[in-house]
Amino acid sequence: MKEFLVELTTTVPEGTDPAEVERVRAAEAVRAAELARAGHLVRLWRPVGELRSIGLWRATDEAELYEKALGTLPLWPWMTSTVTSLQSHPNDPAGVTDAA
Repeated sequence: MKEFLVELTTTVPEGTDPAEVERVRAAEAVRAAELARAGHLVRLWRPVGELRSIGLWRATDEAELYEKALGTLPLWPWMTSTVTSLQSHPNDPAGVTDAA
């Protein structure tokens, strides 16, 4: 599986009924949990004071990321995204073993 850094910004269309926003946000939480269990959504952060999310996602390729994960989010029609494909860095502490 490949890893992707994904930035998502949600902009609710002006005039959207607040009850509809609440319904879609609740559905989003359910879908995010499903994607986490499936191994697609690994971590999710929100920068302090901002209304965007930054997440670590996994998929076999970018097409699968959109088809089976991001595109299935209930808020997706209201989102803009930036996807960055990641690769391991030789100095990544997670990949270094202690030889001592």
